[in-house]
Amino acid sequence: MILDVRYLFLRLGQAVLVLLLAFTAAFILLSLIPGDGVTARFADPALGLSADQIATIRTETGADESWISRYFLSLGGFLTGNFGFSVQTGAAVSTIITAALPSTAVLALSGFTSALVLAVVIAVLATYGPFRWLRKILDSVPSLFISIPVFWLGILLIQIFSFQLGIVSVVSPSPAEALVLPTLTVAVPLSAPIAQVLIRSITDVKASGFVKVTSAKGASELWILVHSVARNAILPGLTIIGLVFGELVAGAVVTETVFGRNGIGQITAQAVTHRDNPILLAVVVIATLTYVVINLIVDLLYPVIDVRLRSGAGTTSAGKKPADEPTRRALTATAASVGVDLDWDEKDTHS
Repeated sequence: MILDVRYLFLRLGQAVLVLLLAFTAAFILLSLIPGDGVTARFADPALGLSADQIATIRTETGADESWISRYFLSLGGFLTGNFGFSVQTGAAVSTIITAALPSTAVLALSGFTSALVLAVVIAVLATYGPFRWLRKILDSVPSLFISIPVFWLGILLIQIFSFQLGIVSVVSPSPAEALVLPTLTVAVPLSAPIAQVLIRSITDVKASGFVKVTSAKGASELWILVHSVARNAILPGLTIIGLVFGELVAGAVVTETVFGRNGIGQITAQAVTHRDNPILLAVVVIATLTYVVINLIVDLLYPVIDVRLRSGAGTTSAGKKPADEPTRRALTATAASVGVDLDWDEKDTHS
């Protein structure tokens, strides 16, 4: 069986727990901030509302309820898909989120795809590049990318490609043109940790025994990379992809603010300014849900890619030698016949 059902239910339970903890933490932190959105919105003298009218609004919105009552009311609403109403506009939060989500989803998808492509290109050239100096330069590129602030990179790209070179227009651009610079802004810092992990993983796999044997038999570097190295190096890459997805959400929020895109980032910035807690709480929950789902998918892909992680794989009967011992002896003999020393670890050869 590829996937253990107990493991699946365990991971689903953990995902639900993470969502509950994220909702609780966000609600408590927002409640601890002095003041509230109702007062900030309706106590403005320019509106001309009386104290009784403001008190009525606070009663209708539940702003005067205890925090524990508001917590359970909000939790029950989220469980039924009711995110409440915006303090600033009075519109349903679900309507606001639904209108802004497609723009952010397009940016996140394009930025994530571009980051993967960029990371793979950097990792392959840093490990299989034709020149030593080029490999050294590319090996240090991820460290540079990861240190670049997202907002600074966005401003820099606008200055270079829009104002200096005039390649990308910032005045009435087409939908595709308006996506180019935001995508690069998201992709560059996001690709850095993925590239770092892939470089180390590819380097380790290249030095393993089975790759030495395959190379000694005359296989080309391209064939080894595609059929041997890539499959074994992808697992650490999957792990880091799931972990950096939170950076993708944060990067998309900052990027949308820099480029003035109408998405989750814009409404989040406006909600922070106006203390619109229902919107902020909804954004936190949706971002957490997306993060949890991505990491759950990554975890469930492990046994699909690597058979050693499937339930029952790698187990041995009592009193028998490990199943891979005969294979190791055969590989060692084959490698020795072509003058290659596999150099098995001491703990592996005596396991």
